Amino acid sequence: MGSHRRLAQSGFDRGACALSVLSVAAAALGAVSAVPATAAPHDGTRAEVDRLYEEAEKATEAYNKADERSGALRRQLGDAQDRVARQQERVNDLREELGSLAGAQYRSGGLDPSLALLFSDDPEEYLAKASVLDRITAHQAGELRELQGALRELHQERSEAGHRLAELEKSREAVAGHKRTVERKLARARQLLASLPSGERAAYDRASRSGREDLPGLSGGAVPASGRAAAALAAVRSALGKPYVWGANGPSGFDCSGLMQWSYAQAGVALPRTSQAQAHAGRRVPLSQARPGDIVTYRSDASHVGMYVGNGQVIHAPYPGAPVRYDPVGMMPVSSVTRP
Repeated sequence: MGSHRRLAQSGFDRGACALSVLSVAAAALGAVSAVPATAAPHDGTRAEVDRLYEEAEKATEAYNKADERSGALRRQLGDAQDRVARQQERVNDLREELGSLAGAQYRSGGLDPSLALLFSDDPEEYLAKASVLDRITAHQAGELRELQGALRELHQERSEAGHRLAELEKSREAVAGHKRTVERKLARARQLLASLPSGERAAYDRASRSGREDLPGLSGGAVPASGRAAAALAAVRSALGKPYVWGANGPSGFDCSGLMQWSYAQAGVALPRTSQAQAHAGRRVPLSQARPGDIVTYRSDASHVGMYVGNGQVIHAPYPGAPVRYDPVGMMPVSSVTRP
């Protein structure tokens, strides 16, 4: 793993050190006196790319959350629609049974003709008229009460389904809005990167995220905390080299939280979809006690996440254009360490 200890910048931090053009020039000329360092001419562009990537990643996690919510609502709506269908079938059966009883009694002259009023197209009128029948049998009364309850339940189920549908539409709008935000910021970042000379683009990709390799107190030879952590660790290593695809959770591409969810799914552990939720999906441990398989979230808003793999490194899905890879655990400010 030592060959991975100095790896490319993911684009979401601002810690890379700029190369001083004047210093290089002075060295090339064999200058003896020190030359004051100045910022490289494209530092502002690289900083703006970093900012856009960071904002795009936050929007990606918001997209993931809204998309997860939409999926849950779709399932709830499907369940509600199934209940409506079953309840409607029950109502139809009850009305058919009552109709058969009423028809038989009417033909035999044993039921008041006003029973015909029960079979109106308006269920409310149907039920209201039932109270005026003075010759209704005890069995029919029970059937009518059951029908009345069934109609009320049907109304409630329809109302719930309508509510779920309205929620789903709002969630779909949120998903679309976050998607537009991500795509706009990523397009601008690509445009800015394309404006850099090829050498500058290569330097940007080679630079460390924050210039920090290791953090003190981390164990280099720790073993996974559990068998499932070992299985998740094997899965995340198998994803090395796969492309970053925002909104994706494998197996051919991943965003940062999608990689964690997929890796732990291979170990039989269901993690939530977003990095913010993953930060709470287990027991919190200090960074100094991190073990392979632990989930490391970054920034105060936990908008990025990776898996600690030991030796002061994480595996994560960095940003569009960069594959799943190793980076130093201290590549950016750590928000929390969670052991699922």
